[in-house]
Amino acid sequence: MTSDAQPQQSGTLYVVAVPIGHPDDVTVRAIQVLEEVDIIASEDPKATQRFLRYHDIQATVTSYGPINLKEKVGVLLQRLQGGMDVALVSDCGSPIIADPGHLLVAAAHVHRILVVPVPGPSVIVTALTVAGFPCDAFHFLGHLPRTASRIRQCLVDSLKRKAPTVAFGTVASTVHALETLSTIAPRHLVVVACDLTRPGELIIRGTALRVRQRLRWISGKEITLVLAGSGGRKPND
Repeated sequence: MTSDAQPQQSGTLYVVAVPIGHPDDVTVRAIQVLEEVDIIASEDPKATQRFLRYHDIQATVTSYGPINLKEKVGVLLQRLQGGMDVALVSDCGSPIIADPGHLLVAAAHVHRILVVPVPGPSVIVTALTVAGFPCDAFHFLGHLPRTASRIRQCLVDSLKRKAPTVAFGTVASTVHALETLSTIAPRHLVVVACDLTRPGELIIRGTALRVRQRLRWISGKEITLVLAGSGGRKPND
């Protein structure tokens, strides 16, 4: 692969998707890239090392985030400019989505370093595929806010959209979001997906009011909330 923008001596930055839960949900190409690069820059090195051990991959892993990002970008950029190939990975799923990876990718573009995507799993897309809502378009909210007032405002705005809204949440923020929805839009359809592709995977679909009543089953660490679009109201329980 060649690029007019890439200096001959520079390495390549690979943006590699890893599994969202089940370690076998990874592409053959991703495994090959992770085996061949000089450095893997990871949001969570411990999680990445577990995944690498599972697939018997020997690699040099360095931390990328959440602190000292400018310094880490500078170091990785120097490695790339020196001819090393670097793989950027998240703790799970596709990098850049709700994590600080974009800073390194942007810096690589500025310095004319080739950036190559190695696509794969995404919690957002996975949750949408099992939600049963029309997905010609969707809105990604990122992580649910921490304060009650901001959660409420985000939900009010989302209920006005024709397309579904997807958000990441903790147990506490998801519970609060559903409690709020059960008050302002009790018949609106929602899906709560917990620990997708993991042994304890749980997917709950129904009206905001009904899903709220089943909250005692929500104990997962990785929670994704999907709100149906503005037409997603169930006429009868």
